[in-house]
Amino acid sequence: MVGDSAFAAIEFLAAVRNHVCVVTRLRLDASLFDFPPTNRKGRGRRPIKGKRLKKLSAILNDRKVSWQRLRISLWYGRTNRLVEITTGTAIWYKGGIPPVPIRWVLVRDPAGELEPQAFLATDLNARPCDIIAWFVCRWQVEVTFEEVRAHLGVETQRQWSDKAILRTTPALLGLFSVIALWAHDLSKSQMLKPRAAAWYPKATLTFSDAIAAVRREIWAHQISFMSRPRRDRIEIPTHIWRRMHNALAYAA
Repeated sequence: MVGDSAFAAIEFLAAVRNHVCVVTRLRLDASLFDFPPTNRKGRGRRPIKGKRLKKLSAILNDRKVSWQRLRISLWYGRTNRLVEITTGTAIWYKGGIPPVPIRWVLVRDPAGELEPQAFLATDLNARPCDIIAWFVCRWQVEVTFEEVRAHLGVETQRQWSDKAILRTTPALLGLFSVIALWAHDLSKSQMLKPRAAAWYPKATLTFSDAIAAVRREIWAHQISFMSRPRRDRIEIPTHIWRRMHNALAYAA
C-alpha cells in the first residue's frame, strides 16, 4: 500500500505492518535506532531498540556514505532520470508507541535540481529500486485527482444531501474512465494530436486532449442530423467550423 506523508505515522504502521507492506515518505529528521541486541546478558526488561542512529539529514553530508546511482523511468515529470540512493534498515521509535522496523531509502539528485527525499517500507526485504518504483506509481493517481478537479468539477459540487455527495464523486471518477476509454478508442481510427503551446511542448496526450476529442466527436454527431431547411440557417465553411469547435472543446 502506497501513501503520501499523511500515512507516515508510527501508530498506523505498527498496526498494519504485519498484514501489508506500506510504502510512504519519511522525514529527514525522523528518530531512527539500531535493532536491539539478540543475546542480551543479565536480568531486566529486554530493550526494544538499540543505539540512536544518525539523522538522514546528516547522512546527506556524510562523505563516508556510499551512494548507488540508479536510473528511474519516471521521476517528477522526467523520464530516465538519474538519481543517487542509499538505504538501510532501522527501528523507527517514538516514546509510548510500539517501535516499527523499516527499510529506509534516501534519494538525492546529482544535478541538484530537486530536494533530497526519503522513503520507507515496512518490508525489510524490499529492494530500494522496488520501493521507489512503487512510490512513483502513486503519482499517476495524484495526476488523476488533479485532472478530475480541473476538468470534471470534483470537490466543487454543491449538494445538500450526504447521499448525493457520496454518489457524485464516484460518478465523476467513473466519467473520467469513460472519457479516457473513449479517447483511446478514437485514437485507433484518427490521429489525435496533443494541443501544445510554444512554451509548453507536449509529446503525448493529456486528459484535456482526451476530453476535447470526445467533445468534438459528440458535436460532430449532433450537427450531422438532417433537419428541415429554415430561412435562418447559415452555412459555415468547414475550416471555420473546425477552428470554432476546436477552441470550444478546450474552453468548455
